[in-house]
Amino acid sequence: MKPPKVCRVCGRRFAWRKRWARNWEQVRYCSDACRRRGLRAVDRQLETELLAFLDKRAGGRSICPSELARRLETDDTNWRDLLEPIRMASRRLYHAGQVEILQGGRPVDPDTARGPIRLRRASFVRATPRE
Repeated sequence: MKPPKVCRVCGRRFAWRKRWARNWEQVRYCSDACRRRGLRAVDRQLETELLAFLDKRAGGRSICPSELARRLETDDTNWRDLLEPIRMASRRLYHAGQVEILQGGRPVDPDTARGPIRLRRASFVRATPRE
């Protein structure tokens, strides 16, 4: 069995599938939807905004993704439309070792977390990304 990979767009882990047997090394996306969407400049900007917002928090306190969404809301976008892109950015940053995802005040794996989450800067930066 091949080890799982992390989708470059949504940040979710995905497992080897038989249809990818010939090109598993080149597979980068968990689904056709993520492949079509791709990683955009706005996604990298959300990551930067998220890290900057977390760095401004005193004492490493956590934030709710909706706080950042409301802060980034414009006349063209509703803050609720930003929630899933922020969650995607937080999962990518989690796998890069820069962010912790919390539920009930405890770190959780974003692949198993369901429901409301909070985000905080990782207490340490890993030398290698999480896979």
